[in-house]
Formats: sequence, C-alpha cells, structure tokens
Amino acid sequence: MSTFEQAAADVKNLKAKPSDQEMLQLYGLYKVGTGEDFSAAKQPGAFDFAGKYKYAEWKKRVEEGLTAEEAQEQYIKLVDELKEKYGF
Repeated sequence: MSTFEQAAADVKNLKAKPSDQEMLQLYGLYKVGTGEDFSAAKQPGAFDFAGKYKYAEWKKRVEEGLTAEEAQEQYIKLVDELKEKYGF
C-alpha cells in the first residue's frame, strides 16, 4: 500500500469529523491524486449543493495545474495535519 493509499485509509479513522472545508480539500486533492479525468465529469444539477461544492473544489485543483504526484503529496500532508488535530 502506498503512502497515499494509507493516508486515504487513515482519514476514515479520525476520532472526529473534519470541517466541511477540510473535507472539500481532501476531496479535490484525492480526485486529482488518483488521476480521475475532470473533463469527463458531469457538472452537478442545480439542487445538488454538496455536489456543486465538490465539483468546484476539484475544478480549482485542476485549474491550479496540480499533477497527480503533487496532489498526493498535499493530500498526505493534509491527512497528517488532520490526524494531529482530530486524533487517530
């Protein structure tokens, strides 16, 4: 298991749930880090508010030009910070 995969597993075992903003950051970094194709993603419907926020976060990361490797590094760093903040 890679460090990125381990971080993805670890985030599910935090003692407290991260904030909505932290969850969005995790989502965007994870999507880019796994190499999912943003251009193939469908924009969420008008009343899918959670989907819109997630889509916007993913789009922001793509537009920043993050590579999958950079996104994985940022994801691992964020998970480490969350583990320290929320307990593991």
